[in-house]
Amino acid sequence: MPNLTRREVLKATGAASLGLMVPGAARASARPGDQLRTDGGVPGQEGPMQAGGVVPQTGIAQSVARWCFEDIPLQPFCAAVAEMGLPAIDLLLVDEWAVAHDHGLVVSCGDVGAGTIEDGLNEPRNHSTIIRAFEQHIPRAAREGVPNVICFFGNRRGMPDAPAIENSIRCLRECAPIAEAEGVTILVEALNSKSGGHVDYIGDHMSYALEVIRAVDSPRVRILYDIYHMQIMEGDIIRTLTDARDWIGHYHTGGVPGRAEIDESQELNYPAIVRAIRDTGFIGYMAHEFIPRSGDPLRSLREAVEMCARA
Repeated sequence: MPNLTRREVLKATGAASLGLMVPGAARASARPGDQLRTDGGVPGQEGPMQAGGVVPQTGIAQSVARWCFEDIPLQPFCAAVAEMGLPAIDLLLVDEWAVAHDHGLVVSCGDVGAGTIEDGLNEPRNHSTIIRAFEQHIPRAAREGVPNVICFFGNRRGMPDAPAIENSIRCLRECAPIAEAEGVTILVEALNSKSGGHVDYIGDHMSYALEVIRAVDSPRVRILYDIYHMQIMEGDIIRTLTDARDWIGHYHTGGVPGRAEIDESQELNYPAIVRAIRDTGFIGYMAHEFIPRSGDPLRSLREAVEMCARA
């Protein structure tokens, strides 16, 4: 995004992301596998969604990143998302969770201040901040039905891969028992280092992320696979997510090039990607993290949700 990092936008606007639920759905229904009926609908709802909603889900709970819709104030945005039929919001800061909950929305991935994109797991001086944030906020996430919390690999700043990977493993091994005790998953995001303000990010390939997460070997530490970022870095999206299915806990979308709408104007075939994700047996959230370029951002969101739901 232009001139601002995602962290800056989150702080400035109270960023959020949404998962697919139904307006007024119980907050405790935070895990997508509990939300879906075998017929692709949502518990408590008979038949297809009616006017104002989206088409029934087909096995993947969709969500939306708040920071991409920063021009819409948080309260009306949550109301619009709930009316659209989405169930959850991604990347909200802790003191914003209640706004989503008031609209019957789950926070599909919470930002609890466990480091930043730049200052992450690779640098030991960041470890105490990351661990304290998880100690403080993961129990609250569990109480409030927030299934995932996020952290980052950090900027390279000249550090070779080997010590960065070892440092990241060491920190996550300390964090994992906190997450395991509460049933909340820690997500570590892979980002591109070519463009978009993250040019020094060290965790910019799935091979790097997988080496860390496999070594930590916890059911509550997983990769946030950002399709937009990984298309820029290495492509081969469907084979990669299929091979890494056991280590991915969350997805982000975005059009390439430019992080625009995920429509026919860009190079990724999202219906095929969604089908591939579904075929892996994935039961987590896929959060839309594209920046709408049209004059009607909510229409862009609805069209993306409907396209993926029909895949």
